[in-house]
Parts: sequence; C-alpha cells; structure tokens
Amino acid sequence: MNSFIEKVDFFKGNNPEDIAVRYGTPVYVYNEEILRERMHTVAQVVTKYPYTANYSIKANTNIHLLRMALEEGDNCDAMSVGELMMLEKAGFPVERIFFVPNNVSADELQYAIDKGIMTSLDSLSQLELFGQLNPGGKCAVRINPGVGAGHHEKVVTAGKKTKFGVAEEDIDQIFEISKKYHLTIAGINQHIGSLFMDPEPYLKAVENLLRIAMRFENLEFIDFGGGYGIPYHKLDDEAEFPMEDFKKRLEPILDAFVEKYGKAPLFKSEPGRYCVAEGSVILGRVHAVKQNAGVKYAGTDIGMNVLVRPSMYDSWHDVEILRNGKVVERKELQEITVVGNICESGDIIAKNRQLPEMKVGDLACVLDTGAYGYSMCSTYNSRPRPAEVLIGKDGSVKVIRRKETLEDLFRYFE
Repeated sequence: MNSFIEKVDFFKGNNPEDIAVRYGTPVYVYNEEILRERMHTVAQVVTKYPYTANYSIKANTNIHLLRMALEEGDNCDAMSVGELMMLEKAGFPVERIFFVPNNVSADELQYAIDKGIMTSLDSLSQLELFGQLNPGGKCAVRINPGVGAGHHEKVVTAGKKTKFGVAEEDIDQIFEISKKYHLTIAGINQHIGSLFMDPEPYLKAVENLLRIAMRFENLEFIDFGGGYGIPYHKLDDEAEFPMEDFKKRLEPILDAFVEKYGKAPLFKSEPGRYCVAEGSVILGRVHAVKQNAGVKYAGTDIGMNVLVRPSMYDSWHDVEILRNGKVVERKELQEITVVGNICESGDIIAKNRQLPEMKVGDLACVLDTGAYGYSMCSTYNSRPRPAEVLIGKDGSVKVIRRKETLEDLFRYFE
C-alpha cells in the first residue's frame, strides 16, 4: 500500500498543510467517518443474544468521541472517577457505564456506589471493601482466567504474571465475602490483553470464562473483555482483524453455554483500541535532518510527550511523509530514524524505517494514533499538549480540544 491516508481520503479534501499551519504542530487529527464506522462495528459483534460493547475509554477520553460512542450504540467502561465524570458529562446514563477500577480507595468506590454505577472488583480485598461500604449491594468481580494475549508483556492483562483479577482458585472466597456482606454478584468480567490479531486466544478465554461462569448462579451479565487489534503495519499490507470470521466462531460458543446455563445473560465485550486507533493521525513538522555515526535522523516536534507508545511499548506506528500538503511517494526509500524533540535517547517515533527522503519543513504523518495517544500525553520537558481537531463526515474541521499554552503550565502553582 503506497498511502493509507490517500486510500481512505483521511483529510476529506482538506489540505493537511493548512491544518498544520492553522492549529500548529504537533496536532492530533481525527476522522469522524472512520471513528463512527469502528464504533458501530463493535456494537454488532453479537446479535443473537443480549449484548453490549463497552468502549474502554482509557484508550481515548475526548468527550466528543464519547458522544459518538453513545450515538453509535456503545456502552462504556471507566477506570477512575475522572473517567466516570467524563462519561456523565458526555451524556451517558449510569446504566450504560461499567466501573472497572484497579486498587482504588474507598472514596472512589463510594462515588460509584452513590451514583448507582455497576462496579467490578479486581481483588478479594477490594470486594471486602465494597461490602463494608455497601452491604446488601450488587457488584461484579473481575476474574483472571489464566489466559493472556497481547503484543507486549505490559499489555497482557491475564495469566499468571499479571496484577489483574481474582484467580480461579480463590473463587470460593468470593462467595464467602459476598455471603458475609449479603452482596449479589451480578456479573463477572475478564480482560485477557490488548492488541491481538489472532482470535484464537480470545475465543479460548471466552470458553474458559464461560466454564467458570457455571459456578455462579443467576448472573445478569458476563463480560469477555476486549483487545481486538488493528493493523499497525498497514503500509506493508497487514491484514485487518478478521471480525466476521471471529463473530462466526464466537456464536456457537455462546450457543453451547446458553443451553447449559439455562438462560442467556447479557454478554459484553470491552473494545478500546479498535474503536478509535485508526481514526486519528498526528501531524508533526520536520525541523532537522542529520547524520550521526552513519544513521540518518529526521527530527520532528512529535516527542514522546505527545506519543509515548513507541518508547514505552516498542510499538510500531507507520509514518507517511507530506510535502506541500501532498503525500511523498514511497519510492527511492532510505533508512531513516524519526525522532522527537524531548531530551531522552529513547525519544524515537520510528527506528530504522525505509522512508522517502525527508526534508526540513516536511510533515511527518504518524498513523493509528487514536488509541493511547492523547490519553497518555504529558507535559514532559514543559511542553504543552497539542490540539485535537476533528474532520467531520462533511469535511468540516473543528477543534475538539484546544492546544495547551505555556501559561497553562503555571495554572496549578500556588
């Protein structure tokens, strides 16, 4: 594939150079059409039984994107009181919010209890705390199914070497604590990891969780978690997650469980990345090109404060080069390492990539930045966070979060 942004008409007829000049670089640019299509897709994963897709908003908490998820029929997961408040602000009713915190205080749990938001407890001690705060209440429990998947050990959230969930051998203690505080265990949930492209580990984890679910009476819902991947190597024609094949393989697994359990509870999934990753790019300006010890570097203003995934997870993001608003064709390639403007040797966006020649003044367009991009931004090196702009389905461009200013950096000092 020569150009993803040309193939999908990402900028909807707008000149990306004009966007970069108007809003400054770096800048996150979102495509509403792609976002809505992905959000709608996950809402249709299961149609035979009661089902909701709970978008995991830690991937991207921009309130305008949350409103899209609401309109496209998705529910949402939150990990903190801040995320709960963001969902409330976006218009989500409490029954469409699932609170899935990890190691939180009594105050955070009490906030959800007072709001009537369904909460999943991640450990026996958190279940005990919930029982103390809300005797006779209703909650869910996160189970560690012993099956994990993901592209990096830091995103695998189930299995023997992870902090998440209650191990299967401790399930009897769930029942003991719930009896002690007269709690109703309304649901169980899991999350095996993030960014898997092969459905097999997920399907195995579903089967395993359904086996465990047989130990719980009268469950109102079972949440399979999420993690559907997206093709980050799309310029090398990496295939998309096989969603249709996955759906066909999932349904008979649910059929077998419903027949055995005697009813169909509400089934849930937790897609985060899949909903938003491909709906955003970052535009950054090339400010320097140099050679060091035979390595060619292109220095941009897309630092690890703007996109931390490559530095934190060794994550791959495809990069396209724009010159005068046009995509530079991928021919006569040379090995270039694209770096940011942060004073860290690990501030690398793309290492040893085969790219067209890059010149000062070009734009680097980093693909697939909608998930864990802005939501993990920082002001490291005292650099303000960038603007987020949205290209509407009609081609209109608007700011959905303004660029921080240098003055913003001083607002919290007493």
